[in-house]
Formats: sequence, structure tokens, C-alpha cells
Amino acid sequence: MKKLLLLAILAAAIGFLGSPVSAQSAVGSPRKTSEPYTGDLSIFDSPGREDRLQINRVMDVLKIAPGSVVADIGAGSGWFTVRAAKRVGAQGEVYAVDINPEAITYIQKRAAKEGFDNIHTILGKPDNPLLPAGKINGVLILKTYHEVAEPVPLLKHLRESLAPNARVGIIDRNRSAENHGVAEKIVIAEAQEAGYKLVNRYDFVKDGMDYFLVFETK
Repeated sequence: MKKLLLLAILAAAIGFLGSPVSAQSAVGSPRKTSEPYTGDLSIFDSPGREDRLQINRVMDVLKIAPGSVVADIGAGSGWFTVRAAKRVGAQGEVYAVDINPEAITYIQKRAAKEGFDNIHTILGKPDNPLLPAGKINGVLILKTYHEVAEPVPLLKHLRESLAPNARVGIIDRNRSAENHGVAEKIVIAEAQEAGYKLVNRYDFVKDGMDYFLVFETK
């Protein structure tokens, strides 16, 4: 009996350390999440991506305008960060959040090279984007929600950073963690648990994406 118990504990430990990793779902049981990307960041700047994602339309939906304060969570190469920075202008701000220090350094160099003074980088935590309180008007989590290890705590902390009437957009694949995605219904359930309501759902974004969900706080 003791031998069987030890084998069960060892198997559980191996499963926890493996890939994909586990996250706590909205129903209280673990769900799989993909390992955060740590490869070549330049791949996100593929030609034509702006048109495939219709990123200007995405920003319109999120009500990102000149003077807005925006958060790009899971910013990666800063692909969306620089586009949002251009949209909000000198009177606005963009916070690029990532848990990968290499991504933060990459974005800092990119912002300096491209002449953006309105971009701020934050080395976030898996459960907290560490954004300033009550300031953010629009948030985009682009193609990275399936990598978030602590989705509900992260969304709860994010609420503290939102200004009144702020919008949060999540764009991802309706697939399993093994296929670098997360089921749409899981995202909605987790957001609701964290205190958000779904205000709209779109499918015009392409580039391998299946849904664009827009949330506001309840």
C-alpha cells in the first residue's frame, strides 16, 4: 500500500512539472495551460499580420483612442504595444506586461529604436500584471491567455487597475493547451469568476485565431 501511495505521489509530481502546466479552472479543478513562449520574438512581426488580425478594428472595439491608457498583457515582442502606442499618441500611455525578462528587454529596445516615449514595461507575475491602480482604459491579451498559469487571480488583480468603463479583450484559439489554445467557454467562465461580464464576441480576427471576447467589470 505504501509503495502504491509513493508511486501515485511521484506520478503527480511528474505531471505537475511537465508540459503543458496546470492552472486552476473556474470550476475548481485544474486545467492545462501551455508553456509560455521563450523563443525568437521577431516571429510575431510576420508580414500581413496587422491585416489578418484587423488590429485597428480590435482597438476600435476596445475604445482605444488618443489619450487612452492601454495594457498589453503577454506583450512578447511588443507587436501590439507599438501599434497601441501610435494610436494613443503622446497624451496616452501603453503598459507592456510580460513574465519573460527577455521580452521586457526586447520591448524596451524596440520602443527606444522606434521613438516611443509613451511605452512603459512591466515584468509581471503569473498571477498579477502589477499595473497601476485605477488607470487602464483598455486591455488586450493577444494569443497568450492559454499560457496564463493563474488566470482567475490575474484577472482579479487586473480589475484593480481598470478605470471606469474599461474594456478587456482576449483573443485566442478555441483549442486545447496541447495545441496552444483554450476553450472559449473556459475563458468566459474564468472571467465571470473574476468579476467580469461578457459584453461581446467577435470572429473577424484571423491569423489562426478563433475568437475575440470583450469583457467589462460587473
